[in-house]
Amino acid sequence: MKVISPRFHGYLDFMTVVIFLLAPTLFGLSQLPAMLAYVIAGVHLMVTITSDFPFGVVKLIPFTIHGWIERLVGPSLIALPFIFGFADEETARNFYIAVGLVVIVLGFITDYQAAEKDK
Repeated sequence: MKVISPRFHGYLDFMTVVIFLLAPTLFGLSQLPAMLAYVIAGVHLMVTITSDFPFGVVKLIPFTIHGWIERLVGPSLIALPFIFGFADEETARNFYIAVGLVVIVLGFITDYQAAEKDK
């Protein structure tokens, strides 16, 4: 059931960037989780503006590939606290796990094919 359109997904992408930019301040993330949040915000913004969908500026990445990137990012976000050794920081760990789960769910319900069909 693909209920999220490419346009609505674009709004969610920009919201994700803002969430990662604000997370260190809002949740008091320590140095490494905060730095990762800023890097992820930048990378996510770059992927968003270079994707071939309504909010893409440069349109280099097909939206279907954008979807595959996010399908990899979701589980990676869940793993980050354990890989980088901040799983004992409850707030940071829970933030990354929660955002990872949201990305996974959105990946299942976004119509990544719609941008191709509209051409």
